[in-house]
Amino acid sequence: MPASAAARPLPGSTPTATAPACMPNRPVPDFDYEAALAQCAAGRRTALEALYRQEGPRLLGVAQRIVRDRARAEDIVHDAFVNIWNRADSFDAARGSARGWLYRVARNLALNAVRDERHETAVDDDTAAALDARDAIDAWHDTRDAFDWRDSAGRIGPCLEQLEPVRRNCVLHAYVEGLSHSEIAQRLGAPLGTVKAWIKRSLKALKECLA
Repeated sequence: MPASAAARPLPGSTPTATAPACMPNRPVPDFDYEAALAQCAAGRRTALEALYRQEGPRLLGVAQRIVRDRARAEDIVHDAFVNIWNRADSFDAARGSARGWLYRVARNLALNAVRDERHETAVDDDTAAALDARDAIDAWHDTRDAFDWRDSAGRIGPCLEQLEPVRRNCVLHAYVEGLSHSEIAQRLGAPLGTVKAWIKRSLKALKECLA
């Protein structure tokens, strides 16, 4: 990662607390996201550092899948955690999960960054389809237990349900969890070329369905 991003401190932290890409990826089982956000709202920087360790690498993966540039993704994730720190007290558990809220903050920044460039540069079909699927991706985080697409995802729900489950999961793994194609192939036990084809065809189908 660029030296500037690597040296950038966490909001409200000491100079020794650095960006998520520099911190070990050791997610804690049964991590209490709501409690961490409450502690951030109370000004406890250790809670923000814990959130960095827990989700930073995955948020970086999500941002990078959208903007397709590592350095920009790192900047977006840093800005996302600045927003999380400053807006932690605005989280409302009645409107969705705490983890989903973190992802929305980061994903919205990444999507907005891409949208800001659409007047100047062409957006490839895969990215355009991912932008169109934004509402569904948000809904996935807030309804991952119920998996109720029709009630939560609006227009995109029926389109996603038209995809074969394995192809739908490939899209979610890539654009929600930020997994690389290789990681998805390993998780599903499928050839890398097959996974790439599934994702490409699925995004094309989503775009056509939403047209």
